[in-house]
Amino acid sequence: MRLDKFLKVSRIVKRRTVANEMAAAGRVEVNGKRAKPGTEVKASDILTIGYGEKQIRVRILHVREYVKKEEASSLYEVLTG
Repeated sequence: MRLDKFLKVSRIVKRRTVANEMAAAGRVEVNGKRAKPGTEVKASDILTIGYGEKQIRVRILHVREYVKKEEASSLYEVLTG
């Protein structure tokens, strides 16, 4: 699944366009490497996402095309935040 779509489906980022802009600006890393919006992600990948001064690290547990709002947090595990 594309990085920008995963960020949106998991509700880490509210909108796919925002996720796309964040990745294009170099504020998202996958396994320690800067990622483009179209970078493919899979279970066990570690994402580092920069929100201004703050960074969050998450491990992808599952990749799904669609999940309900209540189940979105089951797709990832927060490592640091």
